[in-house]
Order: sequence, then C-alpha cells, then structure tokens
Amino acid sequence: MKQILLLCIISLGLFGVAEGKMVTEKATFAAGCFWGVEEAFRNVKGVISTTVGYTGGHLPKPTYKDVCSDKTGHAEAVLVEYNPAVVSYDQLLGIFWKIHDPTQVNKQGPDLGSQYRSVIYFHSPGQEKTALLSRAKLQRSGGYKGKIATVIEPAAQFWPAEEYHQKYLQKKGRTICHF
Repeated sequence: MKQILLLCIISLGLFGVAEGKMVTEKATFAAGCFWGVEEAFRNVKGVISTTVGYTGGHLPKPTYKDVCSDKTGHAEAVLVEYNPAVVSYDQLLGIFWKIHDPTQVNKQGPDLGSQYRSVIYFHSPGQEKTALLSRAKLQRSGGYKGKIATVIEPAAQFWPAEEYHQKYLQKKGRTICHF
C-alpha cells in the first residue's frame, strides 16, 4: 500500500504538499538596498512572497528613518517565502551572489552604512551548511579579487518595512535601482 501511495505522489507531483497545504520555507538575504534585492527574488518561479524589512539589530520595531541613522544595527533585508519543491535554497543563494558585490563591507554601490551590509540569515542548520559551502565555493572560484565579506548568521527578528517600501520598484514601474 505504501508503494502505491508513493507512486501516486510521484505521478501527481505532490512533493512540497502536506495535508493539502503547500510546504514552504523562509530565506532572508541582505545585499544592499532592499528594493533591488526584493525585485531579484520576486518573480523567481517557486517564490511565494517577498517582504522587505529590517533585521539583525537591537532596536524593536525600527522605522526606515531609524535604520538609516546607522545606529540600530539592522540591515535592510528581504524575507523570501518559497516552495523548496520548485526552487532550492541553493538556487536562491545563486541569485543572491549574482545581484551584489559580496566583497564590499557596509556598502553596495552608492549606498553606504552597515544597513547595506551583505548577510545571509539562515533559518535552519541545513541552510547554514548550504550557505557556508556556497560562500566557500564562491571564494575558491577566483571570481572575486577580494575576500568574500558576506556574513552568515542565524535569522533574527524580522521587522517588515513600511508599506511604501514593499514592492517599491514594481510600484514605480522599474526593475532596477538607478537613482
């Protein structure tokens, strides 16, 4: 009976579904201005939702103004909810590495401050292991002259940014940040 059930699951493509509900996971990335980071993940097949916000700091319920002071310890980040049966965490990491310069410390492009640092916030031991291996592989690849500065640390409290920041580039009819 178990074999028949497994065959039905395989033939129906139901991996990633539990009791009629889709199984999703979370990933959190900081790679500079969260508008562009969100846009990079928003339309990836298997990504269910993206939320821009602040994480990694000490101030509860920070605002954009608070975070821009560079005194809260928060990074601008994107919380990605995804279906691992459609897109893997390793594939999301591949996108993360491509969308920014991971050798820069506390900046990306014209944006300066610790809120723009490069961080992978892991939500499980499996994500931590995958992120560490991915960073090591990237460093060994020789694709960057400098040392990869991206920090890998446990996911902390995530504070969604103000509504006007959510899907900001989409609302403005843009796909990249050029200000």
